[in-house]
Amino acid sequence: MKSFYVYEMEYTGESVTADNVKLLPFCDKYYSQYERIYNECFFDMRKALDIEPYNFLYDIQQLNGKKENIFLLMEGETIVGSVGCFGAEIDDLIVNKRYQGKGFGKQLLIWAIGHIREYTCEPITLTVAEWNKRAVGLYTHNGFVIKSKELISR
Repeated sequence: MKSFYVYEMEYTGESVTADNVKLLPFCDKYYSQYERIYNECFFDMRKALDIEPYNFLYDIQQLNGKKENIFLLMEGETIVGSVGCFGAEIDDLIVNKRYQGKGFGKQLLIWAIGHIREYTCEPITLTVAEWNKRAVGLYTHNGFVIKSKELISR
């Protein structure tokens, strides 16, 4: 694995609303589609940073204890994107490659902020690899600031 930097980012702003955006709690029937989209979203980064396995998600059991905090943005029966909200932390915000570049990442982020603000006013945190410039830009453009930078090396 190569060395790389990750940013710990923080949002301390107020609640925001994602107009007309409804996310559904994760449902097992969507697992195979979720696995494919999840792996597609992280494959290039994991390969570039030599984080093996490149396709990390391979079994629904990996989501045990997490599923109740994962939310899906759907278009019919197709997953457009997903986000995990774990306490005051946002994790694994992903957008189906077919829907990228159309504002769905921002919708997921805004929804997650609003969802977390329903039960806490603590700072909202997330971690993102410096390599993922698009995600870093999305987060900073929507009120997150970099609180720390950590070198990951193994």
